[in-house]
Amino acid sequence: MCIVAMSAQPRLRQPEFYLGVHGGVSAGTVLFMPSESGMSPITKACVLGGNGGMVFRYAGHKYCHFQMELNYEHRGWTQNGTPHNLHYIELPILMHLNFGGEVCRWFFNLGPQIGYCVKDESNTITHPFDWGLAAGTGLLFKTRKAGTYQLEIRYDFSLGGVLGTTVTDKHNMANPMDLSVNLGWLMPVRRREKLKIKN
Repeated sequence: MCIVAMSAQPRLRQPEFYLGVHGGVSAGTVLFMPSESGMSPITKACVLGGNGGMVFRYAGHKYCHFQMELNYEHRGWTQNGTPHNLHYIELPILMHLNFGGEVCRWFFNLGPQIGYCVKDESNTITHPFDWGLAAGTGLLFKTRKAGTYQLEIRYDFSLGGVLGTTVTDKHNMANPMDLSVNLGWLMPVRRREKLKIKN
């Protein structure tokens, strides 16, 4: 049913390309199993930080687009009042679905992402490479001359741990997760039309 619905979507006469930037605030923590002392309730275990990056979007259909980002993300956790700050460079590859009118649309972003911790302020983690899933939703507003503005709430969950998680290690899970609110701005990239040479 999903494949049939996707194939029935109206294709755009010409593919559209967008470039832009986005940024916002995030609250991150790490899911430890077994749990660590001094990390509950969840609000006291969070680290508040910022995020931002560049956005590339390809639109071949009216409602289903392809989106790639290159982001900086502040992650980490707080334990016994001490923050463990982690700084990541991430590459999400997302399916962008949007519904609504020509000016205001509701959208979903969903897809995998990979990342690498470029700075560990407390020198705690042993696995800097990260991979996981990202899911977001929000509203976008299209203007004729000033580009597209969008507000998104996104949840990221890492499937790779920041610490060793083998049977001989202390933790079965040590997975970062964060919730962010971002504001983005994108502009269409105009392509030069090929000149037709008359014989």
